[in-house]
Amino acid sequence: MTSDPAIRELLRLDAHHVWHPYGPMPATVAPLLVEEASGVRLRLADGRQLIDGMSSWWAAIHGYRHPVLDAALAEQAGRMSHVMFGGLTHEPAIRLAKALVELTPDGLEHVFLCDSGSVSVEVALKMCLQYWRSTGRPGKTRMLTWRGGYHGDTFHPMSVCDPEGGMHSLWRGVLPEQVFVQAPPPGFDAPLDESYADVLARTVEEHADELAAVVVEPVVQGAGGMRFHNPGYLRLLREITRANDVLLVFDEIATGFGRTGAFFAAEHAGVTPDVLCVGKALTGGYLTMAATLCTTEVAEGISRGEVPVLAHGPTFMGNPLASAVANASIGLLADGTWRDDVRRIERTLREGLAPAADVEGVVDVRVLGGIGVVQLDHAVDMAAATEALTSRGVWLRPFRDLIYTMPPYIMSDADLAVVAEAMVAAAEVS
Repeated sequence: MTSDPAIRELLRLDAHHVWHPYGPMPATVAPLLVEEASGVRLRLADGRQLIDGMSSWWAAIHGYRHPVLDAALAEQAGRMSHVMFGGLTHEPAIRLAKALVELTPDGLEHVFLCDSGSVSVEVALKMCLQYWRSTGRPGKTRMLTWRGGYHGDTFHPMSVCDPEGGMHSLWRGVLPEQVFVQAPPPGFDAPLDESYADVLARTVEEHADELAAVVVEPVVQGAGGMRFHNPGYLRLLREITRANDVLLVFDEIATGFGRTGAFFAAEHAGVTPDVLCVGKALTGGYLTMAATLCTTEVAEGISRGEVPVLAHGPTFMGNPLASAVANASIGLLADGTWRDDVRRIERTLREGLAPAADVEGVVDVRVLGGIGVVQLDHAVDMAAATEALTSRGVWLRPFRDLIYTMPPYIMSDADLAVVAEAMVAAAEVS
C-alpha cells in the first residue's frame, strides 16, 4: 500500500465508485493506478514501470504515445471532434471505409462504423437476421457457432459465446438459444479431422432452414480460451454455408490487423465471409471504434425489404477523431514491416516460453504470430501470478487456466524475453 495520501484517496474513491470489468462492487482487489504510458511501458503512480504485454486488451499494437497517432488525433481535434453521422458525412470516415474495403478479403464492399467490438457483432447478427427477413425467409433466425467462442458482452453476442465455459451462462433461458457444435480440434498446423468436418456439415444441413448465419472467430478463439485451429475449417464452413443457403460471419475483432501473422485471419484460409467484424486494434488502441463489413448481396438484400434500412444507428457512429486515428494506425501498417515484427515476436516468444513446458501443472505452451499462451491444468492463482509478473516489471492479465500475452508489435526482443520469463515464473507459482 502506498504512503502517498493523494494516491490512497484516489484508490479509495475508485473502490467506492468505479465498477471495473468482470469485478465485484465494491472491488475486493485494488487496481494498479497508472499515471502515464509511453512506448510499451505503463508508469504507475507509485513510480514503478511495467512492460505492457497485453497491448491494452490487444488494441495498442503500436504502443503508447506514438507520434503519428498523437498528431492525427490533435490535427483532427483542431478541425472537428464529432458530428452526427445521420444525414452528414466527413472525409476521415469515408477514407477509413475505403481503406477497410481495400484491406479486407475481396467482396466486402460496405462498411458500417460503430462503437465497439461487441456492437459490431450486434450489427453483424442484425444484418443477417434482417437479410433473411427482407428476402422472404423470416424463419431463419438462429445462429450456429462452435463452443469455446467469445463475441462480446451485449445480449445477442452473448448468445453465441460458449454456453457452458463462457462468462454468460448466467443468462441461459433469457438469451436466444443458438446451435452449438464442439470447438474445432486444436492446432494451427494439425491435419483436418474428417469426422469433425462431417459433424459440421451435418449440423448445418440439419438446421439450414432455421439458420441465419454461422458465426466464428477465424483461426484463434480469443477470450474463450486462446485456442488455435487449422484454417481449413474456415474453408469447409464457407463451402457448407454456401451449399445450405446460410450466411457466414467472421469475428476478427481480436485477430485483425496482423495479430496472427496475416493482416486478417481469413487470409490464412483464402476465403471471404458474408459479414466481417473488426475492432480493438482498428484505432491502435487510442479510441473505441469498430466496424462491420458485408457483401453487396447482403446489403442489397436488406435494402429490398419492407424496412429497407439497416435498423441501427449509434450516436457516435463514424466519430471523426476515431476515424482519423484509425486511418493513421492503418497507415503505420502500410509498409508491411509489421509482418517482420510479428514473425520476430513469434520467434522470441517460442524461445522464451519453451521452459514453461517443464513446469508442473502446465499442459500446453502455444504461440501463433503475436500471441503466446501458457495453459495450466488448473485455474491460475491470480494473486500469486500477478505478484510474480509485476515484481518482474510486467503487466499481464491471466484468466481461468491461461497466462498469455499479446504484446505491441514495437516491443523489443529484450522486453519480450522479460515478458516470457515472467510468464514462466507466474506459471511456477500458480
